[in-house]
Parts: sequence; structure tokens; C-alpha cells
Amino acid sequence: MPEIKVVTDVAGRVCALSVETGSSIGSGDEIAFVEAMKMEIPVTSTAAGKIKSILVRIDDVIAEGQAIAIVET
Repeated sequence: MPEIKVVTDVAGRVCALSVETGSSIGSGDEIAFVEAMKMEIPVTSTAAGKIKSILVRIDDVIAEGQAIAIVET
């Protein structure tokens, strides 16, 4: 099965995770929220499938373009 890396568009702190490993998701579903400049910015999936792994934890500081999850399509 093909795998898609879900990346964040902003740098910041992971403040919430909306899914767990094994969850089924649709394209556009929220996977996590990143706090940047006092705003919570959603990180959404670009493909439908199943969450294979989550690569971050709550309170992790992440960089722009960093992969936060892997989705099996």
C-alpha cells in the first residue's frame, strides 16, 4: 500500500492530536493542531486512508515542512 507523509505548513508546538494510530481518515481530515503565534493551526491529511504512524507528540516543537504522520492509502 502506498504511504503519504503528512507535513505541517507552519513551525510551532503540537498542542493537540486528533487521531490515533490505526484510525481511518478522509482527505482534509484534521490530524493535529500546531500552536503558532498564539493561534491553533490545523494540519490536515492530503489523502484518505489509515493512520500508519504518528511521528510527533503533544508539546513537541516542530519545523515548517516536518512530517507529523504517515497515512496508508
